[in-house]
Amino acid sequence: MTDIRELDLNLLRALDALLDERSVTRAAERLGLTQPAVSGMLTRLRASFGDPLFVRTRRGIVPTARAGELAPAVKQILADIAGLMELPLFDPASADLTVSIAATDYALDAVIVPFIARLRRMAPNMRVAVRPLDEARIIDEFERGDIDLALMTPEAAPPELHFRALFDEHYVGVLREGHPDGSGPVLDLARFCALDHALVSFTGDRFRGVVDAALAGQGLERRVVVTLSSFLALLQLVRSTDLIATVPSRLVAGVPGLATFPPPLAIPGFTKLAVWHARTHRSPGHRWVRTQLSEAVAGPSRDGSG
Repeated sequence: MTDIRELDLNLLRALDALLDERSVTRAAERLGLTQPAVSGMLTRLRASFGDPLFVRTRRGIVPTARAGELAPAVKQILADIAGLMELPLFDPASADLTVSIAATDYALDAVIVPFIARLRRMAPNMRVAVRPLDEARIIDEFERGDIDLALMTPEAAPPELHFRALFDEHYVGVLREGHPDGSGPVLDLARFCALDHALVSFTGDRFRGVVDAALAGQGLERRVVVTLSSFLALLQLVRSTDLIATVPSRLVAGVPGLATFPPPLAIPGFTKLAVWHARTHRSPGHRWVRTQLSEAVAGPSRDGSG
């Protein structure tokens, strides 16, 4: 005799159909199988349970006492399996999901802050853990479950990750309100290069960035006197000195004490992505979170995967 837990799932479905329909023909129609196929499955069931399970009468087949005893357990097993196959419903108002996001301080200001403001209104019991972005370890962190989302650029995102483009960003020049060069005409390229600059370098020891690459293409240089590892510290520095900087536009939108100007040369912008691992790709809760993240920054939602 076979343990019911070792039975083929299709045999259990056949037994359930036979118990309900009391007819091999009707059971076959319900299962989308031929009558001989269901008869063969009944033969296997009888061998497995060591019982005829059904006996023939003038009205069709009727279950034996053993089959009647099995009926509730079979239905429960099939219901449990069906429940496993269904995606659970997600209710943001009552969800207590914790989401871990890796981000730079730029993404913290431009993405995470508006996202959390939205989350507090729609899912007040959810928690968000923000950690520094470590591009070299991103795959390991996803696979270990240390992070659920990362905010990256297409150039840095590993191709095997899923992604959603949040927005396209461009650069603006920034200086403090009242800066000597802020009251006149727009800065020309010569004056731009002559001023002292500050920039962000996440390695903390480089004095070149995207602006310097653009200048080099025209045979020009600028003077970078301070390099920092934080955009937020950079803005405080610019606000309190005569240094100027070139920063992503979302970083300075509405920031008091600063004035912006268009850079006097073309500087390539970048796209900010939300990226995630296959581990959470189909999770209803995480799918909802990714949608809210995208809507919080009002960007396009072009999904894809590497």
